[in-house]
Amino acid sequence: MQLWKRNLIVLWFANFTVMAGMSLVMPFLPLYIKDLGVTDPESLTRWAGLVFSATFMASAIFAPIWGALSDKTGRKVMLIRSSLGMAIVMCLMGFTTDVTQLFFLRLAMGVVSGFIPAAVSLMASNTPKEHVGYALGTLATGGVSGQIIGPLLGGVLANFLGFRHVFLVTSGMLLIATGIVFVLVKEEFKKPEPKLATDTPKKSRLSGLGAELRSLKPVWPMFVVAFLITFSMMMIDPLMSVYVSQLAPASQNVALLAGMVTASTGVANILFSPRLGRLGDRIGYKRVLLLALCGAALMYLPQAFVTAPWQLMICRFGLGMCMGGLMPQVNSLLRSVAPLEMQGRIFGYSTSAMFIGNLCGPNVGGYIGGHFGISTLFFVSCTFLLVNAIWLRFVVPDPRRELAPTA
Repeated sequence: MQLWKRNLIVLWFANFTVMAGMSLVMPFLPLYIKDLGVTDPESLTRWAGLVFSATFMASAIFAPIWGALSDKTGRKVMLIRSSLGMAIVMCLMGFTTDVTQLFFLRLAMGVVSGFIPAAVSLMASNTPKEHVGYALGTLATGGVSGQIIGPLLGGVLANFLGFRHVFLVTSGMLLIATGIVFVLVKEEFKKPEPKLATDTPKKSRLSGLGAELRSLKPVWPMFVVAFLITFSMMMIDPLMSVYVSQLAPASQNVALLAGMVTASTGVANILFSPRLGRLGDRIGYKRVLLLALCGAALMYLPQAFVTAPWQLMICRFGLGMCMGGLMPQVNSLLRSVAPLEMQGRIFGYSTSAMFIGNLCGPNVGGYIGGHFGISTLFFVSCTFLLVNAIWLRFVVPDPRRELAPTA
């Protein structure tokens, strides 16, 4: 078996294990905060927001730092560092005695995280260019699968084992991912040779830096694309259960219906992400990304007019089909543009843009939904995705025609 195919299989299971483990604790985290002594509703809401956002804030800052370090040490080292660090922090969360400790541990989780971007960077740099789209699309399905199964499994485990034991189970799953990567992942990485200060005059070094920055000019617009994708999606996703309850006010199974609606998006993503990735390898990643953005924008519109959860489920399945061509295609485009020796930091910056979108989206969506109704958010998300498509079409160059191969 070719090395890139072996790594893809191993990293798929590692991504699944990490995301399933990280998602285990999400359904009951506000309840855990309440168990730590925060009983006032206003304080509980405030602390829940802080605890949830702490990881994203820290990750947005540290992702480029770990990405730059991976360019020097290799991506496998970063995978092991991240999964082992998260396992330790997650274990400590099970022994917290007040919400302040939990908040700082969630910050620490953001500091040591970075498994997914490191896995993407490793696959991108160790996969033949003609298979990058398929590889990254397939790799993305591992994380999505974990995100679907994790909350379901977490709710069951919390019911039978209690909140604290779920953190320990999560820590164990992250340790399993560490072992999988350490034993089975093989990376073809050539450590860059250190440059001595006396090798070139200062002026030459500065001009070389300027040339390097100019060569990365096509990359920066892609960070805007990544931000707008997550921003548009996260405006509505946290409020989906509330929207389902409005569609079925008499139902006694709102949580189940909301879970089914969310799962339908993930299942479609899993089914179509590899197929769209392979299509991107054939006709171009920018073209597939542009079609996926327009398709996702159009799939938001009917969600504002549905009258029953089953109708919403169909629309969300269609949205998931388009989502399979979003972030995997962004990563494939970045791989085709970024020099091999800088891919770690480039994927780190892209991850930061996504995390900022994850932070801003729910806040903006909560404000708009509270003042104008949740159905308004579908029009807003549609507009932002269409703006993103226009930005991609006219600002982001097509690497097949405008850039020579760099890796």
